Amino acid sequence: MLASVLGWTLRALVALVAAVLIYVIGAAIIKTFHVDPDDEPDPDDVVPVDLRYQCIVCGAEVTMTSAQAGEEPDAPRHCREDMALVPPV
Repeated sequence: MLASVLGWTLRALVALVAAVLIYVIGAAIIKTFHVDPDDEPDPDDVVPVDLRYQCIVCGAEVTMTSAQAGEEPDAPRHCREDMALVPPV
């Protein structure tokens, strides 16, 4: 009887230590994935644009009305693909 209780207690203690160890290792791994967000764009550098993009897979369209000054904005992604720039009409 005493051996059974000691065996159960030892198993519970080992399971508890294993659970805490798995949690600590998992938390440490997840902590390494921390990435700082990009800086906020300066509102004075945002200029109006008129760019239209179309998804090459499903045909969905997006109109971009503002972007950072001095650089061509990256094409948005849709259906896991870059959208194609639609020339002005």
